[in-house]
Amino acid sequence: MKRLWLLFAQTVTVLLAVWFVVRTLQPQWLQRPGGVISVVQAPAAAAPARAVPGSLSGAVRKAAPAVVSINTSTRQPAGGDPWLRFFFGDSGGPQQQSGLGSGVIVSPEGYVLTNNHVIEGADQIEVTLPDARRAAAKLIGADPDSDLAVLKINLDRLPVMTLGDSSALQVGDPVLAIGNPFGVGQTVTSGIVSALGRDQLGINTFENFIQTDAAINPGNSGGALIDINGNLLGINTAIYSRSGGSMGIGFAIPVSTARQVLESIVQNGRVVRGWIGIEPNELTPELAQTFGVRASAGVIVTGVLNNGPAAAAGIRPGDVITQINGQPVRTVRELLTRIAALAPGTSAPFTLDRRGQSVQLAVTPAQRPRPPAHAR
Repeated sequence: MKRLWLLFAQTVTVLLAVWFVVRTLQPQWLQRPGGVISVVQAPAAAAPARAVPGSLSGAVRKAAPAVVSINTSTRQPAGGDPWLRFFFGDSGGPQQQSGLGSGVIVSPEGYVLTNNHVIEGADQIEVTLPDARRAAAKLIGADPDSDLAVLKINLDRLPVMTLGDSSALQVGDPVLAIGNPFGVGQTVTSGIVSALGRDQLGINTFENFIQTDAAINPGNSGGALIDINGNLLGINTAIYSRSGGSMGIGFAIPVSTARQVLESIVQNGRVVRGWIGIEPNELTPELAQTFGVRASAGVIVTGVLNNGPAAAAGIRPGDVITQINGQPVRTVRELLTRIAALAPGTSAPFTLDRRGQSVQLAVTPAQRPRPPAHAR
């Protein structure tokens, strides 16, 4: 009897040992193929109380909701061979051409700033917000001279971009560009202010660009250039490129110019600018010698339109304009900007250098004529 109890105890001990090994080590030959494996998931990281040092995510969160995608549709006239249209029907009829760009919501009323070249000639304009809402846009007005346009959409609870101060910008300041390049979706790129006051690029009549190395590509036109606080500094407009893509040279219209255009279009339906009818040129030693000019600074007048405001006020070829309304004039860009800012029909004081003599004239500007429809 005692031997049976001993054998029973040994058998139970062996079985418990085998059970312990299987339970603890789980040999591979006992595992089922395709079985469920339990894993321990790390808890989700809590949102940081403050942004990562150096991160510009706060600026993006503030500004990005107000940067929209703009899709345009233009109906092209019928073309092609009439025999092809006869045999193939609609293939020779009017065609739809689509376009893509970006824009910035700048008021709760639904006004959107973009480039004129984004919407020029479009029959239909649709705006898409980052929250996926869409709305047909109405063209309020366009200004080819600055390559800006104002649209309006009717949606509730619109995000609005805060306007910054482009006059306080300095070369080297960090900036972000937000837009919809190549239609891939809203994209943010970063860079610095590379230069200020870029002109003579042949893009617009009134050029005073912010140059940046933040990547700007096709589809970014009309989008936002912002500072590190998420405030609007400019409207991205053009790039210098040999390939069609970004090469680190992009240009934006300063928000100071964009705001003037916006307010004028909303109030008047168009931009009202002063105009005096002269042909200005930078004062070079060659021109100074040709006209017998002694002045070393200012903008020389090389032509005056007959019966124009400048001619009526007594401005002559060879005069050097040095001040307008008490503000210095050093370049053609400054001259055009100061004249454009004058109210048509209101006299303004001009200071000229005429063969070494300072001359004061009162000039009453007219309204700047509209550019030809094909001009930009």
